[in-house]
Amino acid sequence: MPLWTWTAQGAGLTLPVFEPWNDPEAKPLIEFQNVTKRFGEFTAIDDLTIGIYEREFFALLGPSGCGKTTLMRMLAGFETATEGKIYLAGQDIAPVPPNKRAVNMMFQSYALFPHLSIWDNIAFGLKREGMPKDDIGERVENMLRLTRLEKFARRKPHQISGGQRQRVALARSLAKAPKLLLLDEPLGALDKKLRQDTQFELMDIQEKTGTTFVIVTHDQEEAMTVASRVAVMDNGKIMQVATPDRIYETPNSVYVADFIGDVNIIDGTVTPTGEDSYALNWKEGQEPLTVKTPNTFSDGQTAHLAIRPEKVTITADRPEGADNAVQGKILDIAYLGNISTYHVELPSGAVIKAQAANTRRISRRAFTWEDTVWLSWTATAGVLLAN
Repeated sequence: MPLWTWTAQGAGLTLPVFEPWNDPEAKPLIEFQNVTKRFGEFTAIDDLTIGIYEREFFALLGPSGCGKTTLMRMLAGFETATEGKIYLAGQDIAPVPPNKRAVNMMFQSYALFPHLSIWDNIAFGLKREGMPKDDIGERVENMLRLTRLEKFARRKPHQISGGQRQRVALARSLAKAPKLLLLDEPLGALDKKLRQDTQFELMDIQEKTGTTFVIVTHDQEEAMTVASRVAVMDNGKIMQVATPDRIYETPNSVYVADFIGDVNIIDGTVTPTGEDSYALNWKEGQEPLTVKTPNTFSDGQTAHLAIRPEKVTITADRPEGADNAVQGKILDIAYLGNISTYHVELPSGAVIKAQAANTRRISRRAFTWEDTVWLSWTATAGVLLAN
């Protein structure tokens, strides 16, 4: 199977799908092989093995202290692995000093030179490398066009906005045409609206240049927006690596399900009821839940049903024919503009969240606090997890 697969879209149209990780013959650009990094007695990275492919936009996602920045610093050459090997394009990069690696790093602070113009900031690394003057001029102009900064070329960093400074730092990092660009929380200093706009600019620039991007972030929405694949980390280990939709829809653990997006976790024990079908015995006094899953569980095994609030339907009357239906009272309502999230307390004391889209601009709220409502979902709406 080639790096680029093709799928039919619509009436006779085809669109490329970039999935080298599904090609057994594709070799990763970056390979971590059993890498461990210790600081004294503290293990920051624990026996980690992973591959990142050329042209990927790869996200390392996790809470503070999970090891994602240490992983990036080892790629950049600022830290050395205690055990294991790191390869870039097939070369063991351990003996290669940071300034000799085909890697550039873009920091959260941008680290621009305040006394230099935007043009000179972008040209700085090229001049240090001794690139011919004419070539520098051409490369800088290309970078200015790519990042839409042509009219700001003669300004100083303090004379442009935060979003524009972020693009200058990106242009400077890409000017040397690295094989790999590392982005350490690059949008953390921007406000929410500007951050969202800049995410799409980053994706567009990455696609145009074909450079492999690895981004470190604790912002799950950012990772899910920009990345071709996301690695969710915890305590120096990678918990799951998958495309954003797979991470969200089919998490492999309660930790990943809980870390990505909003979720209800219902604990219980399972009883097999047929092929790929189980009854989840959860709260005393509540009917068992019906769950369909390809994962195999034994009779009486503890399991956790992870179900997203948007998969839960809220109604005034008990829905007919629903696989699962529970009754409760509305405890809290969060109005978020496009959606409303309802926190519904069941007689057992359990609280389940349901979401409903606010499709009309002006309408009376269908449900309010203390209303008795029914929540329902299909047997396949959730993911049944062993841990």
